[in-house]
Amino acid sequence: MEKLVERFIRYVKVFTTSNEESGVTPSTPGQMVFAKQLRDELQELGFEDVVLDDNGYLYATLPSNLEGKKVPTIGFIAHMDTAPDASGENVKPRIIENYDGKDIVLNEELGIVMQTSVFPELLRHVGEDLIVTDGTTLLGADDKAGIAEIITAMMYLREHPEIKHGKVRIAFNPDEEIGLGAHKFDVPLFGCDFAYTMDGGEVGELEYENFNAASAKITFKGSNVHPGTAKDKMINASLLAMEFMEQLPEEERPEHTEGYEGFYHLISMSGTVEEANLSYIIRDHNRELFEARKENIQRIVDNINALHPGCCTAVVKDQYYNMLEKVQEADAVLAAGGRCLPNGQPYSITEIAKQAILDAGVTPVVQPIRGGTDGAQLSFKGLPCPNIFAGGMNMHGKFEYVPIQSMQKAMMTVVNICRIIADAEG
Repeated sequence: MEKLVERFIRYVKVFTTSNEESGVTPSTPGQMVFAKQLRDELQELGFEDVVLDDNGYLYATLPSNLEGKKVPTIGFIAHMDTAPDASGENVKPRIIENYDGKDIVLNEELGIVMQTSVFPELLRHVGEDLIVTDGTTLLGADDKAGIAEIITAMMYLREHPEIKHGKVRIAFNPDEEIGLGAHKFDVPLFGCDFAYTMDGGEVGELEYENFNAASAKITFKGSNVHPGTAKDKMINASLLAMEFMEQLPEEERPEHTEGYEGFYHLISMSGTVEEANLSYIIRDHNRELFEARKENIQRIVDNINALHPGCCTAVVKDQYYNMLEKVQEADAVLAAGGRCLPNGQPYSITEIAKQAILDAGVTPVVQPIRGGTDGAQLSFKGLPCPNIFAGGMNMHGKFEYVPIQSMQKAMMTVVNICRIIADAEG
């Protein structure tokens, strides 16, 4: 526990916010600084095959302690960057021991208080030890908690040779928060049969469904004429943009959806009479509904162009897809071997994770991700990769916190996955 917490607190003090505008990998220099620190730490700890590439992707191996027995090579992955939604510089974590269930004053001078009325999930962690911010930055549990948990789990396995495990690969990547974490991930070099990202939230979470995702950039071209003589001549691009927005269903915005419900989300807009621009993200778990949403964007563009020829164009680009189909394919292949886990469940990537979470003393909470994950892109690159909780809460903002006990259970989940796979192989 002490090593786990010490690692985490040390990691969050490194400034690693990513930047989607930089055009380089990693997108910010602090991520490479952190990657080099982690590389040196892994080498000092005795990991094998420690490789840091020029793009800031770090790989290492914990060798198998099995003799004369081959089991699948598995991997654990976490990302080094923090979200640009809030400052990640000069993070000042502190520990609240034995949380009493009351509102938490993060910064008395600035009047920043984390209220249980706003964040009622705090009450699920009464009696636990919480690591919080000082109210001026995010914490960085997303995903430095995952990094600390993975490394500490590997050390636990090495210090407990009675726990048998096969070859384990670990990887830490940059730029997940700007959607580029898996883009330059070297899946062949990683060399795993399957893997898990340790990047979920609340304790117990297991996720292997995520949104299908696309971006849409819509441009409107107008024609400006002096307003005093504009009759039947002016075409106002900003008003065309408003017409476009009015044709999208209001109830299908993020603030009105939950669970498996998809949405159109306007993330930025700009406009003058001459030109206006709208930027959307499109999301849906169902692939057919996802395709229909993209078609709807084009239908509205066509409607506007029917009235104002050539005034509207849309560029729609797919970003990632729902990993469920790839995870199910991999599960079916593993289950076809006829092996079962000790609990009698079929031998599969998802059932292994569920049992590991149970063995850590937690009830698995299987739910869809209302977002994306490196695991989604990796699954479509040939590495099936569900997502497991790392324990962080209220991520991407100044009210972020992580219960130490949740981190410990995540760490033991990693240990349990390695053990279960070795046991199931007979």
